[in-house]
Amino acid sequence: MSTGFYETDAALGQYLLFHYGTPEQICPLLPDARAACGFPVRCVTEALSGLELERKARALDLGCAVGRSSFELARHFDQVIGLDFSARFIAAAQRMQTERAAVIRVPREGGAVDELHLELPPDLRTKRVAFETGNACALRANLGKFDLVLMANLIDRLPNPAACLARMPDLVSPGGWLVITSPYTWLEEYTPREKWLDGGGRGTLAALREHLAPAFSLHRVFDLAFLIREHRRKYQWSIAEASVWRRGADHS
Repeated sequence: MSTGFYETDAALGQYLLFHYGTPEQICPLLPDARAACGFPVRCVTEALSGLELERKARALDLGCAVGRSSFELARHFDQVIGLDFSARFIAAAQRMQTERAAVIRVPREGGAVDELHLELPPDLRTKRVAFETGNACALRANLGKFDLVLMANLIDRLPNPAACLARMPDLVSPGGWLVITSPYTWLEEYTPREKWLDGGGRGTLAALREHLAPAFSLHRVFDLAFLIREHRRKYQWSIAEASVWRRGADHS
């Protein structure tokens, strides 16, 4: 698995801005594009909209990066674990948890940079969140069970996504929820070609159905656009497919 980019200064600044920047900081030049900002927040608010949450005890943000979705989940759950493979990302999430602010330098154009002050909203319940490093394909055995697991833009960056999905019936409580978002950008840099969940040409959603059955049933599917700033005039604009899955109560 290639992890080099996610340990670089460039990636850390890019993801801190992606998670905690205001729409104006992320996209200063084109207001019409700002609807695609705030993806880590929208992952939670839009996925949880209309869900029947029988219990709100525990949530897992698997592949939490620098932590914004973990903090958003803490609005709804008593305990949240944010887990990521990148030690630098987890350290940044922990600093944001304690300091509630950060100053980053991000490319403007060429060698010019913008220095931006990022802040955590004051109403977020940071004490409910615990961050840790971990491997989504080989999770520790004593994580316990969760009422909701969020996998935001993770599945297509794993060396063995099927191994990760195989743990989900053990992690999600009966009646609980699994939320997966991804633009399905399968690359051999991260996932060997034979491990891609592309459904043999039928698409990733079809492959997810196969790997999650019979423990999970598909509840709904919707699109989530997102914008990652590379510099002030260049962005990654992607559309993640979000799928929400219900854990069957008859599987233990």
